[in-house]
Amino acid sequence: MAKKLYVGGLSYDTTEASLRDAFAAVGTVESAAVIIDKMTNRSKGFGFVEMATEEEAQKAIAELNGKELDGRVVTVNEAKPMEPRAPRKGGFNRDDRGFGGGSRNRW
Repeated sequence: MAKKLYVGGLSYDTTEASLRDAFAAVGTVESAAVIIDKMTNRSKGFGFVEMATEEEAQKAIAELNGKELDGRVVTVNEAKPMEPRAPRKGGFNRDDRGFGGGSRNRW
């Protein structure tokens, strides 16, 4: 069963391909993802790698945690499950303004 790892401290220059290559030296990589900021389209400095087995994941943690990747020392550990978040309010609705009365027609 695949095991997901968190990789922190990534350089802004790190790509999914270079992340995959670094972990492929330790074992079989199922997937690799660098998390990108939607506003700046730049790396957020962390990513996730999914190793094929638990043993390969533990080996990757032991061999790559605290090592340098693209000029930065990275942190590698077991990824925690994502916690549920409250739904966001989307858009800018009339009710979200926080000022003014009701919807009064001025014409």
